[in-house]
Amino acid sequence: MKSCMKKLIEILILILLSAAAEAQSRFPKPDFESGYQYPTFSYAVPGETLWSTVDVILLAAMMSVTAWAVIRQRRRTPVFIVSIISVLYFGFFRSGCICSVGAIQNVILSFIDSSYAMPLTVFLVFILPVIFTFFFGRVFCAGVCPFGALQELVNIKNFRLSKAVSAALGIIPWIYLIFAILYAATRSSFIICRFDPFIGIFRMGGDAGMITFGGLLLVASAFTGRPFCRFLCPYGALLSLFSRFSIWRISITPSCISCELCHNACPVAAIRPPYENKVKERRRDGVKRLLAYLIFLPVMALAGALAGRMASHSLSTVNKDIRLYRQVAQNEVNPRDIQPVDVEVFFSQGGTVDELEARAAKIGADFKAYSTAAGALIGLVVAITLINLSVKRTRKTYEIDHAACVACGRCFGYCPQNIKHQRTNDMSKKDSIRVQGVGK
Repeated sequence: MKSCMKKLIEILILILLSAAAEAQSRFPKPDFESGYQYPTFSYAVPGETLWSTVDVILLAAMMSVTAWAVIRQRRRTPVFIVSIISVLYFGFFRSGCICSVGAIQNVILSFIDSSYAMPLTVFLVFILPVIFTFFFGRVFCAGVCPFGALQELVNIKNFRLSKAVSAALGIIPWIYLIFAILYAATRSSFIICRFDPFIGIFRMGGDAGMITFGGLLLVASAFTGRPFCRFLCPYGALLSLFSRFSIWRISITPSCISCELCHNACPVAAIRPPYENKVKERRRDGVKRLLAYLIFLPVMALAGALAGRMASHSLSTVNKDIRLYRQVAQNEVNPRDIQPVDVEVFFSQGGTVDELEARAAKIGADFKAYSTAAGALIGLVVAITLINLSVKRTRKTYEIDHAACVACGRCFGYCPQNIKHQRTNDMSKKDSIRVQGVGK
């Protein structure tokens, strides 16, 4: 039996060898010395540029639909549909990046650093909501922004905060925006992207602390209107400036009956009720108060500038070159047997202390200048907030605070006059269609 198996294996080996010899004669070994160049093939693989283009197109389309819904139609249903699409596409499918909120940093860095090439799509993602806000109000915040849309979809109840508390918390987005500009301008960090509370939720993973914070914000959003948009979002603070001067605006129905339903329905307290200022002051007192404000503003700005300049040394520790220089300098004074990893890598790459010192000195000077300006801006923000709290003017009817209004359209469904107007329009359209059908 063993001899038969051995002969069978030998026969198989002979067959394979003969086949290999025949193949060698038919397909001779290629001559790599002949200079022949094999052709290179390139494949048109759809890349990130395609999706970025889709992002821009969809962003503009969704803001257009929202503007049409809240200004022309005064209906919330299209805004609600846009919110769902935004959460699904910009949120979970595109993982919340790149977003208009974080694009602030890219734009600032491109202005400061000429070597930084910012993609056109990133600039469009940043500027398009600004343009739409100038024309139609904060339609981007209504439901196109996935962060605002996610908070809007989970909202079931609105507990109102006092005016003083809302004003105090409303300072935070401005401080956040100023520091984001500071760290982007000094090429230190993109803190908006680093501390984004919803990215971990959309990506279903990431830093546990930020995911927990995002979850807490969503829980708070269920019981009060959009806490992130109102008290944290730096881009919302920027859009609120342009919304103050928007050309076409959301308005209270012309036939307002002062039923207060829209005021109670607004999740962000952007509809101000009628107010009668009973404390009448003399003209002289009013002039004195105005002069006090004019003195208060520059004093607060100066105080903020001094505080920012004094804090520039501590603020600069965020920059990696500043941190590295201080570690190297400390190691030069007190040498260690085991150096920090960053210091060891720096010397292993041939870096010199003089070059690092010069680079750190330039960054430190930039931080002094930018921190001074940032402190002055923070001082102005605080001063203007305090002045707004002290100013009381008479309102005869309900008024919309367009800087705070996020164009969510919730008030439309509660206003009886608006509902009546929509039903009349719907009946007119049905009658028109019926007449046209009979005519044909």
